[in-house]
Amino acid sequence: MKTLTLDEPGHFTYGDTDAPGDPGPGHALVRVHRVGICGTDLHAFRGRQPFFTYPRILGHELGVEVVAVGPDADGIAVGDLCAVEPYLNCETCIACRRGKPNCCLHLRVLGVHTDGGMREQIIVPVRKLHKSATLTTDQLALVETLGIGAHGVQRAGIESGETVLVIGAGPIGLSIVPFAQAAGARVIVKDVNPRRLEFVRDQFGVAHTISGDADAAVATLLDLTDGDLPTAVLDATGNAPSMMDTFRFVAPGGRIVFVGLFPGDVSFHDPDFHRREITLHAS
Repeated sequence: MKTLTLDEPGHFTYGDTDAPGDPGPGHALVRVHRVGICGTDLHAFRGRQPFFTYPRILGHELGVEVVAVGPDADGIAVGDLCAVEPYLNCETCIACRRGKPNCCLHLRVLGVHTDGGMREQIIVPVRKLHKSATLTTDQLALVETLGIGAHGVQRAGIESGETVLVIGAGPIGLSIVPFAQAAGARVIVKDVNPRRLEFVRDQFGVAHTISGDADAAVATLLDLTDGDLPTAVLDATGNAPSMMDTFRFVAPGGRIVFVGLFPGDVSFHDPDFHRREITLHAS
C-alpha cells in the first residue's frame, strides 16, 4: 500500500509498505480518506518535535472508513465513517484508572510515538473510533483538533460571564474560541497577525482583539476589563515569550492554561505567582 514516511528531519519517502493484515479482537481495519496536517507534523519535519523518533509515518488527524472488524468490535461496522482518537493508552496505569487516558504513563500517539495514518490503511482499536452518520471525512479529520480546544476550555473550568483571553489565533486557538463562547465567556483574542485577528472577528464574532507587545496588551486588557484583567488565559502559541507573558495578563486568583508547548523551560516570578494565587494548568 502507498505510504508517506518521514525518514529524518526534512526528508519524506513516498513508497509501498505491507498491508496491515486482518484486525484482531477489539480492533478495526480502516481506510484513510483524509489526514489533517498539524503543527506537530510541521515540528517533526523540522526536527523540533519532542517525544519523537525517526523514521515515522505521520498523521493523527484522521477521517476514515471501516473496511473490516475483528471479534468484539461492538458498535462499529464495515462502512462506518469515523474520527480517530489517536491517543493509545494502556487502560491500567494510575492516570488511566483515574479517567485521564491522555496522561497515560505508556501513552503512544499515532504519528508521534507510533506510526500514524499517512498510508492507505491502518489498524486501530475500536474504542478509539468515533463514528458519525452526518459528518464528512473532511469534517471527521478535524474532530481531534477541536477536541484539543474543548479540553483546554475544560481544564480552565470556564464559567458563564468570565472574561477569557485566548492567545494565538492559529488552528488550535481557533478550536478554543467556540468552546469558550459556548461556556458563556466573553472572549478576547490576542495575536501578532492582523489577518488572523480579522478572521476571528468576522467568522467567530469576537468583539475585541489585541496585538502588540506585552506592555501594550496589558494596558488594553485593563481597559477592556475595567481594570480587572481576564480570569482565564489560554495560550495556544507554543512560543516561550508568549507563554511567560501570560502571568502578566491574568487576574488575581485567575487561571492560566498552556495548550501549546515547546521544547524548553518556562520561568515566572514566583513571589508574584504566590501573591496573586494564580493557577497554572497544562493541557
